[in-house]
Amino acid sequence: MFGDLKRSRRIAYTAAFIGLITLGGWISVPFVPAPFTLQTFFVLLAGAVMKRDAVIPVALYILLGALGLPVFHNGVAGIGILLGPTGGYLIGFIPAALLAGLACESHSPARRIAGLAGASVLILMCGVAWLIISAGMAPAAAFVIGMLIFLPGDAVKTGAAYLIARHLP
Repeated sequence: MFGDLKRSRRIAYTAAFIGLITLGGWISVPFVPAPFTLQTFFVLLAGAVMKRDAVIPVALYILLGALGLPVFHNGVAGIGILLGPTGGYLIGFIPAALLAGLACESHSPARRIAGLAGASVLILMCGVAWLIISAGMAPAAAFVIGMLIFLPGDAVKTGAAYLIARHLP
């Protein structure tokens, strides 16, 4: 590992983004059925900064939470959280990080913005799908409760992730 700057940077970013996603779960505004947190912002930012490697910290974050470390929103943990109504959003972080990361490998600002926005919507779609399955909600109700109310905040988080990442190396 000595002298391998790319590998060292990947390890440092992985640790930093696991910490930031965890911290983002503690910064929350109560909403029903899931709180409005900054977790998704840090997932998007990981994609923008780490590109396709953003899957690594995001998947490790989910694994750590599933194994019982209190990393999910407000310090909850365990497989039960992933099987509960908010589990779809958490699982959606993984493909969203990949989508955002792949899009941010492009030099086109339009592709980067579209990828970050698509990743944000992908998280919400996974959440809605899981609400329909786990809570037995009607699709229209799940869409309103699980997606529609989060779109304005997620648009702000997407824009912020893009603007911040634009100024990072």
